[in-house]
Amino acid sequence: MQEQKLERGLKNRHVQLIAIGGAIGTGLFLGAGKSIHLAGPSILFAYLITGVICFLIMRALGELLISNLNYHSFVDFVRDYLGDMAAFVTGWTYWFCWISIAMADLTAVGLYTQYWFPGVPQWMPGLIALVVLLFMNLATVKIFGEMEFWFALIKVIAILALIVIGGFMIFKGFSTDAGAASFTNIWGHGGMFPNGTFGFILSFQMVVFAFVGIELVGLTAGETENPEKVIPKAINSIPIRILIFYIGALFVIMSVYPWTAVNPAASPFVQVFVTVGIAAAAGIVNFVVLTSAASACNSAIFSTSRMAYSLGKENNAPHKFAKLNKRKVPSNALFFSTAVIFISVVLNYVMPEGVFTLITSISTVCFIFIWGITVISHLKYRKTRPDLAKVNKFKMPLYPFANYLILAFLAFVLVVLGIAEDTRIALFVTPAWFIMLTLIYKTRKANGAETDQEKKKTLVEENA
Repeated sequence: MQEQKLERGLKNRHVQLIAIGGAIGTGLFLGAGKSIHLAGPSILFAYLITGVICFLIMRALGELLISNLNYHSFVDFVRDYLGDMAAFVTGWTYWFCWISIAMADLTAVGLYTQYWFPGVPQWMPGLIALVVLLFMNLATVKIFGEMEFWFALIKVIAILALIVIGGFMIFKGFSTDAGAASFTNIWGHGGMFPNGTFGFILSFQMVVFAFVGIELVGLTAGETENPEKVIPKAINSIPIRILIFYIGALFVIMSVYPWTAVNPAASPFVQVFVTVGIAAAAGIVNFVVLTSAASACNSAIFSTSRMAYSLGKENNAPHKFAKLNKRKVPSNALFFSTAVIFISVVLNYVMPEGVFTLITSISTVCFIFIWGITVISHLKYRKTRPDLAKVNKFKMPLYPFANYLILAFLAFVLVVLGIAEDTRIALFVTPAWFIMLTLIYKTRKANGAETDQEKKKTLVEENA
């Protein structure tokens, strides 16, 4: 019997909005104030530089995916170009990245819900959200795509509203408690680098974290209608989205308010909406960040289940993870990932504060590893498969210079993480994760894992 395959149920509009959602995190809504306070107007350059790097990473990812339409995830091309052990470590690392993000975002759902219902225990909204998202993901991939479409749309509308309202305030010379709204506020309070080069450099740790998840659009390739057309379109539109949603929004905020008047402890979105007279501004922004957290958790459930599915297919996880249900959803992998994410609900019940700063910091380091592995795989693909590269219509620009530029940038970010005290510990803890995965892989190999032929035979029998 022919092996089951994932359903290509994601339409163009789903993939385009998933791409937007992946490029807009809750860090923009809540963390923008802290970023502005740290770097001043130079934060715009930090977003621009990181945005260019992320675009090049996505072009490398896109070229790899288009080179072989049977690739469904990172694991597939990493195995082909870097070997089985690299595929094993990469697959489980990416799975862990999104597991930790899901845990943090479920915690965020609980915190944001308490804004309206202060008496509700922190763990309860997270549990409800997890159950709802699980059942939605169990249905069909179209349901996932539809949910992400609307989640991302809410974020887009909120940012566009800020830009339009802020633009109106600037052109009208609207008076705020810090003076008149004007473009001169950008450079009129200490210049573009008011905190010097050091403040600018430190801002990259937050900026890079804001872009975490941008590669999710690549993971949808196996379930996308017409991937040769849809994936390039989604990736090529990333620069304009970065210009509008990150640089545009922050430029407007710092024009309405001098960077010195932006409260680092609050969302500047609330500050702008309140100033223009929208009394419910805090509630509106809280709703947006709540849906943004739910969106991130939804993406995490999707991506971890697909990664576990790929690992199961390649004998790097139990074969049951590679089994699809009648709706062509990897339900076993989905239940496994959700069960691990459920640990966050227990932690929120037992110890509502603490753990998650470390987990998300470790996750950031792991994402840097994933991006680096993608770029290295692309280098190997270009060197070993010039035949595929020659006919590929979606080539990464500036190869191989761009590859080495990306790797240098990622190394720079790791150094920055080492400088900052609150992220330094993650830099030292994370190697333990990679050592553990390497030992597990070598132990499994020594114990005699099934051959590829045996594995495929088992999969066919299970899917029969």
